[in-house]
Amino acid sequence: MTICGAIARALTAAATAATLLTGAALLAPPADAASTSAFDWPLHPRPRVVRAYDNPEHDWLPGHRGVDLEGAPDRAVLSAGTGVVAFAGTVAGKPVVSIDHPGGLRTTYEPVTARVTAGMRVGRGTVLGILEPGHPGCVAPVAACLHWGLRRDRKYLNPLGLVRVAPVRLEPVRTPGG
Repeated sequence: MTICGAIARALTAAATAATLLTGAALLAPPADAASTSAFDWPLHPRPRVVRAYDNPEHDWLPGHRGVDLEGAPDRAVLSAGTGVVAFAGTVAGKPVVSIDHPGGLRTTYEPVTARVTAGMRVGRGTVLGILEPGHPGCVAPVAACLHWGLRRDRKYLNPLGLVRVAPVRLEPVRTPGG
């Protein structure tokens, strides 16, 4: 092997590694969410998102600080991840369940009639309660919507960052002469 051939192979290997690292960085979950392997959808099978997350520019402006997921009345609502029930009760006439997760994350679920109580430890997939109809913004033909929210401390985040929304597929890298 000539020196030029060795240099060409080394440069090709470096370019391939850089391409793979760049792709991995672009496909990584958001830094403000948690590890996607620790969380799952709160409704099964995977629900359709009927209203997206819309974080306002300022905390005091209106927005949609969560996502609405298509469901059905009396459907089981599951904990998206391991944690402790922070709240299970009624807020402004709506039944709500909140779970504190490691790393300062809190997920909220409404309208959900709780089957859990504050202080209970739950695992990913634990039934938290039953989905109720009547969530504002949930329109026919959808019979019930789960509003799923996420916060880290006092900052609202998009809960879809907790779950993989699209499968990741990497294409093989073709190298010249290889």
